[in-house]
Amino acid sequence: MKLFNTAEPSKNLLPHDGTVNYYGVIIPDTNFYYNTLLNSIEWKNDQAVIFGKHIETKRKVAWYGDKRFEYSYSNIQKVALPWTKELLELKKRVEEESGETYNSCLLNLYHDGSEGMAWHSDGEKDLKKHGAIASLTFGAERKFSFKNKQTKEKIDILLENGSLLIMKDNTQDHWLHRLPPTKASHGPRINLTFRTIENA
Repeated sequence: MKLFNTAEPSKNLLPHDGTVNYYGVIIPDTNFYYNTLLNSIEWKNDQAVIFGKHIETKRKVAWYGDKRFEYSYSNIQKVALPWTKELLELKKRVEEESGETYNSCLLNLYHDGSEGMAWHSDGEKDLKKHGAIASLTFGAERKFSFKNKQTKEKIDILLENGSLLIMKDNTQDHWLHRLPPTKASHGPRINLTFRTIENA
């Protein structure tokens, strides 16, 4: 028996060179998961080394997975923590919806609309090439943007509380994505990105 109603994915949001599907709200009990994640996850300020300079962001992150494998991005190495009960519940739900499997999750905590993420693609060598990345949102609704690396076409979507977005196929080869800062949204947002690490 499924705990939730099954959502229908959108048609591909990208006009070419990749696949992005938006499922809308798939988690009805958003308050429970938001509060549990906010208070039980081992949040730490994100760090990066850019042009040799060590930077610490206001945004907080956490890294969980099937085992203590390592993952590197922005020249910082992270070691996965063991899954919590709630993260495993959400992973199972996302796997049911997407038809994919995942062995890890990078979580982001944005305290307010002033915090975001710059243009980037998820092309780290540890990630499964052309594998699916599932993005689950709790808390404040935020705009999420895509930009084609060649044509500079832009596509925006509003990510709702409890919603699921899937990026897969060759999306990361041809498209950048970002979470732009905004003055319109003042509440916190928790984002879970389920992914597959190949060296696990």
